[in-house]
Amino acid sequence: MKSAKERMTTGFGMPVDDDLNSQTAGRGGPVLMQDVHLLEKLAHFDRERIPERVVHAKGAGAYGYFEVTGDVTAYTRAAFLSEPGKRTEVFVRFSTVGGEKGSADSERDPRGFAVKFYTEEGNYDLVGNNTPIFFIRDPLKFPDFIHTQKRNPVTNLKDPDMFWDFLSLTPESVHQVTILFSDRGTPKSYRHMNGYGSHTFMWYNADGDHYWVKLHLKTEQGIENFTAEEAERMRAIDPDCATRDLFEAIKGGDFPSWSLQVQIMTPEQARNFRFDPFDLTKVWPHAEFPLQEVGRLVLDRNPRNYFADVEQAAFSPANFVPGIGPSPDKMLQGRLFSYHDTHLHRLGPNYHLLPVNAPKACRVRSYQRDGAMRMDDNGGPGPNYWPNTFGGPDPDPSVAPPAVQVEGPAARHAYRLEEDDFVQAGRLYRKVMDPVDREHLIGNIVGHLSGACRRIQLRQAALFYKVDTDYGLRVARGLGLDPERVQSLAQMSQQERVEATS
Repeated sequence: MKSAKERMTTGFGMPVDDDLNSQTAGRGGPVLMQDVHLLEKLAHFDRERIPERVVHAKGAGAYGYFEVTGDVTAYTRAAFLSEPGKRTEVFVRFSTVGGEKGSADSERDPRGFAVKFYTEEGNYDLVGNNTPIFFIRDPLKFPDFIHTQKRNPVTNLKDPDMFWDFLSLTPESVHQVTILFSDRGTPKSYRHMNGYGSHTFMWYNADGDHYWVKLHLKTEQGIENFTAEEAERMRAIDPDCATRDLFEAIKGGDFPSWSLQVQIMTPEQARNFRFDPFDLTKVWPHAEFPLQEVGRLVLDRNPRNYFADVEQAAFSPANFVPGIGPSPDKMLQGRLFSYHDTHLHRLGPNYHLLPVNAPKACRVRSYQRDGAMRMDDNGGPGPNYWPNTFGGPDPDPSVAPPAVQVEGPAARHAYRLEEDDFVQAGRLYRKVMDPVDREHLIGNIVGHLSGACRRIQLRQAALFYKVDTDYGLRVARGLGLDPERVQSLAQMSQQERVEATS
């Protein structure tokens, strides 16, 4: 007889006598309903696939630690940032954004870069991408944007007309489009790319003073990208190249690392700044807001089980700790609701109890009870309401973030100046990109945009022209468009462009 440790059991611990042959009525069957092992096995198999993430469906992840290297206590009271040398356990999930779970790692796409810090004050999630900006600045546009990056509802195929129609009608997207269609849109691996919090966040110190910050994770492996041709070849050679690279690097002891750096803006600077500092389509100039070192992120441990850790990992920008809070960034405000809500749908009301999501360095004490898959003692004999006089936990007013002045009429406010949308993309094209970068950018855009209909090509080329004349004319020539028509469209308002190309 085998020991209990070695013996196969059902999910409830009952020993299994045979895992190859179902119970049947005689040798030829039929199968008996009393075979509870068969029924349990099939029923569990039927439910093994939880809903795929709407975005960031395919990903890879690892555990590691974050170590403070700079003194930032003047700006934040966050305990895990309280002193140089302090370490906090982390879990990081990397991902593609628009593709399905079976898509290739080398697809042209932004990459998700989400970090869960298991701090002594609760979990803090930094949920960002490998780009410092995004396509849109208002969450009301997000479902529509994502729909255009997915599949056509009629053909179930990726559709260049959908993709470019939305972008050409959304001038604020041109900065991110310029990054996406450069070689930065096809990172060589997750280890060889930067990460960004992208949004503006609030930091506040022990005295209640607050600051606006942007967070940058700079790869210490160096940035490496595929060209479009290399990315296309890799799709056939190894569609899981980034997932494999991360796992094998850590397994071999080559632990990837990033330097966490921060830009800091005072409330006074924000009030008087020349553009909206909370606009997710804009970067803060480094010359005016230089990077300051905060710490170092190191990944040194692979998950023991992909589903348990990577697939069930759930990050939310709403998971703050004392010393860190939200800003008026409209996209961030929308994400504060949406991420938690989608996890409730995908994983259930108690997803926060899953080991990868549960706090590790502090005790959870709340009045939330019941719900499917409650995996702890459900509060035991304690009260499930507050206020109470039975020893339940009390709120702590001392951890409240500082009050921020809010004023103005409640309305749907449009962005003021369309021209603002082209300034930073123009600087990126002229001053950051070298001639080879620009050549690759134009080739990548022309190759993809050529699949869209002519009127959409004209409208999008006009936006590139507004970014930079050379940019727009090179795209126009690559697509065989009339340069004078593109120039004329660029001089129109957005509404006029739409009418002229409809």
